[in-house]
Amino acid sequence: MEEKKLDVNSIVGFVLIFGILIYMFYINQPTAEELAAQKQQEQVEQKAKEKESATADYTNVTPDAVETIQEGQQLGAFKLATSTASVSELSNDKLSLKVSHKGGQLKSVLLNEFNTFKGEPVYLIKDDNSKFDIEFTDRENRIIHTADLLFELVSSTDSQLTLQSKLSDNQYIEFVYSLNNEDYMVDFAVRSQGVAPLINPSNNPKLSWSMDALRHSKSVMYENRYTRTVYRYETDKVGKLSQGGSDDEVGEDVQWISYKQHFFSSVLIPQNNFDKVSFTSETLSDEESEEAVFLKRFNSLTELSYSANEFSNQFRWFFGPTDVKVLSQYENLELESAIPFGWGIFGWLNRYVFTPVYTFLSSFLPFGIAIIVMTILVRLLMSPVTYKSYLSQAKMKVLRPEIDEINEKYKDNAMKKQQETMALYSKAGVNPMSGCVPALLQMPIFYALFMFFPSAFVLRQKSFLWAEDLSSYDTVMQLPFKIPFYGDHVSLFPLLASVAIFFYMKMTTGQNMPTQPGMPNMKFILYLSPVMMLFFFNSYASGLSLYYFVSNLITIIIMLVIKKYIIDEDKIHSRIQENKLKPKKKSKFQERMKEMMEQAEQQKKGK
Repeated sequence: MEEKKLDVNSIVGFVLIFGILIYMFYINQPTAEELAAQKQQEQVEQKAKEKESATADYTNVTPDAVETIQEGQQLGAFKLATSTASVSELSNDKLSLKVSHKGGQLKSVLLNEFNTFKGEPVYLIKDDNSKFDIEFTDRENRIIHTADLLFELVSSTDSQLTLQSKLSDNQYIEFVYSLNNEDYMVDFAVRSQGVAPLINPSNNPKLSWSMDALRHSKSVMYENRYTRTVYRYETDKVGKLSQGGSDDEVGEDVQWISYKQHFFSSVLIPQNNFDKVSFTSETLSDEESEEAVFLKRFNSLTELSYSANEFSNQFRWFFGPTDVKVLSQYENLELESAIPFGWGIFGWLNRYVFTPVYTFLSSFLPFGIAIIVMTILVRLLMSPVTYKSYLSQAKMKVLRPEIDEINEKYKDNAMKKQQETMALYSKAGVNPMSGCVPALLQMPIFYALFMFFPSAFVLRQKSFLWAEDLSSYDTVMQLPFKIPFYGDHVSLFPLLASVAIFFYMKMTTGQNMPTQPGMPNMKFILYLSPVMMLFFFNSYASGLSLYYFVSNLITIIIMLVIKKYIIDEDKIHSRIQENKLKPKKKSKFQERMKEMMEQAEQQKKGK
């Protein structure tokens, strides 16, 4: 029998073939651009499938075979339209509308005054990204969708379009669009006439409004962060779907529905509140891409009521900027409540303090300078708090030698060390927590402005220095690769803000907070915070980073002035020594704390 031997050449051959396959797999991986194009194509195909599914509702209601729909083809008594149906136009200074005769719905909504980051016109509705439909059933239980019915233009003026889906001269479904001059609001009336004998009275008609939100800004991720469904209900409450991923909710007594994007909104407002609405939303683009077209997919579904088996409903559409100045003009609707000002005191500060102040400053100053001036005003108003904070730090600095001495003397007895340290603070009249209180007082200002700048429509496409758009990130260098959590660009304002935060923290915590057992390492925090700032704000609005840079810079200057010209550390030291010599009456709480610590110490010795 022939002996089998190890064939080295075969092994080498297999290794080479495997290596070549791995190499071919690597070089043939799709690029980011190809992946984005593939994703866009999948979205187009998905929309095509949805259209086919919508058509199937009509052709599958009977057991007959599916037929090709021709314009004017009958579905019972109703006529169907094709996608090639003609359109009618309506416009004013603010809006340009196109209404399709297929479904009588809006085919195009153009905002005349604005452009995207690419300089292209801003469309809220375009290329069938929106669908408005009323679904009902006839007497033979066939499903009828107004979105697929053929509508005829029966009257047209400069301010109004009337379209009807006719069964006869006295039987029709009518849509009326009215547009006033210099207004973002569109009046929309829906009614039926003489169709009661054809409609099944046991099923209420269902209204469905869906939209794929079009991208308008440079950063997909950043714009997505502020794009969501918002609705107002029960007169004064606001509901919001999740900003990321998929979400669904049910709202009752709904006053209006807003498909709110970062800086533009599409709002449906019924004359009478919707009893109940089912909302869904889905993220379509979850990563940065030059080719991304859509951000999120929104859908709302509710029921309409009959009146003698006829329906008659009045609506309004708002298509315009998510600008508090514009939205607040419709006082009775509170549309501005969709803007993310923040909750509680944060929202109050933004709505009634920062928004009016910045609007006033930017009315006569360049927008970047207005941010700097507002920052100076805020820091000057907060300077007493800064003074209290620095005074506390100065006192702690003076006591540090004695605290270090206590730490060394009782390094093996944590309880005794704590007792002696607290006794020193009490004798010196120093409260170690007093430095934290001013910082807490500044938190509402910090968070309110964190919400204000990204939502301020007035900053949109306003330039300052190297930043082309204060509502988006600035770019001073485009990287040939992408850094995780950072991006593929370098923004200078976040870099400057990070440097300013580093020096501010070095002044406030780097020297005055000794590392103790059980406490976090302050040096680590000193370096971690600016790095986190750099990564977190690299894709945020440059106006926000400009504020933080200027704010920390001013704070550093104020603290240097306080240190050099206001606070005398020698006087503080002598005053502390005088306080230590004075008899200090302890409160009942202090006495109780002392007793508890002594009891704990005795129990420890007993063990």
